Amino acid sequence: MASGPKRVAVIGGGLTGLTAAWRLHRRGHRVRLFEAGDRLGGAVRSERRDGWLVEAGPNSLQISSTDATAMLDELGLGTKKIAASPAAKHRYLIRGGQLHAVPSSPPALFASRLFSLPAKLRLLAEIFARRREREADPSLAEFVRDHFGQEFVDYALEPLVSGIFAGNPEKLSTRHSFPKLLELERAHGSLLRGQIAQARKRRASGGGGPPQLVSFPDGLQTLILTLADALPADSLVVGAKIETLQPGSPWRFSWQSNGTAQSEEADAVILALPAAALAALRVGADGAQPLAALGEIEYPPVASLFLGFRREDVAHPLDGFGLLVPGREQRPLLGVIFSSTLFPGRAPDGHVALTIMAGGTRQPQVARLPADELLKVVLPDLRSLLDVHDEPVFVRHTAWPHAIPQYNLDYGRFLDAMAAAEKSFPGLLIGGHVRDGISLSACLASGLRLAEQAAMI
Repeated sequence: MASGPKRVAVIGGGLTGLTAAWRLHRRGHRVRLFEAGDRLGGAVRSERRDGWLVEAGPNSLQISSTDATAMLDELGLGTKKIAASPAAKHRYLIRGGQLHAVPSSPPALFASRLFSLPAKLRLLAEIFARRREREADPSLAEFVRDHFGQEFVDYALEPLVSGIFAGNPEKLSTRHSFPKLLELERAHGSLLRGQIAQARKRRASGGGGPPQLVSFPDGLQTLILTLADALPADSLVVGAKIETLQPGSPWRFSWQSNGTAQSEEADAVILALPAAALAALRVGADGAQPLAALGEIEYPPVASLFLGFRREDVAHPLDGFGLLVPGREQRPLLGVIFSSTLFPGRAPDGHVALTIMAGGTRQPQVARLPADELLKVVLPDLRSLLDVHDEPVFVRHTAWPHAIPQYNLDYGRFLDAMAAAEKSFPGLLIGGHVRDGISLSACLASGLRLAEQAAMI
């Protein structure tokens, strides 16, 4: 293990890259971060306008580790974060055109009309499942079907996966998309019994309930801006297109910025990029593309439509986090987040805000609609599901043509390609949502991991 300060190039200015750069700078290393676009933050984008706060991408950050808590405290954000409102405790699912609160206890399960009686009995019987060691990697739908049956797949798993991945549970890999499920099955057999055991363990160790969902008064972009402000001004290069990466000791690389070619050296190179950018990178004198296979990773389009209404024009109490729509309901929505319920300050007084998500692998053509056409498509569903009476008074549309990488059944070969590249080129480190998880908390953890590895080169 080498000692002393390192020179580290971080390529990619999303949350992973910024976190890695910040941690390295805090540890006394020299960092340069290169972002090809005209702004930092990747999918994190907050906009304050006329009393509305729009989150064009992720709406919350899950605090699930002491590392994340410590990082926010170091950044001075620990006292500024705001927790999700207790009023957002309900999660709704749609069945038969009606909203049903997700049951949170056995009595609530039996009282709910979300599932049939045979499905409820199957859910409760799962607690007797035996431990199992799987050799093959099942699809997420197959895995959950084994434990809870097809009805649970249709009316719980499929909308949940659409809300998280905008994906298809019949194609997603359990091992790569939800590895903890396999761990629970291996250790306990029953997923329900495993979750009960984990809750008891948390209580015994002094831990609280589930991970906390947080944001900030001016949105999640506060985290991005704070990370950027904590770095030296000359360490951030925006609008920089990397042209060559020459491995060695040191690494040499060149980039274009404002039509000017420049070059630099580094002891380590961190890649925190989406799959298409990784696939296009040329490494070495022969211009090889060691990560070309990553260009095959599926990224479905997703559209986000932020709508503001007068409070009196929405009859539903909006007493929850939001709603998810199963594909069997055949509606053009993936889900709706009750944004003004989730966190304060998202709508002016006397108004409410909804964030509609549409598209994904289920209906990619819907995500590609212009804002006015998408609004016409989703308003009838908002009227029938939430009793919306009038047109919105505020609209913001964001399209993500390549939104979320799908950790499908063949995803292991992409992970193998990244591991092989790191082995072939000492000093190269790869992370971010294409490798370490798609959530903001996973990207944050990835950045911390990359920083620690780069410091040890």
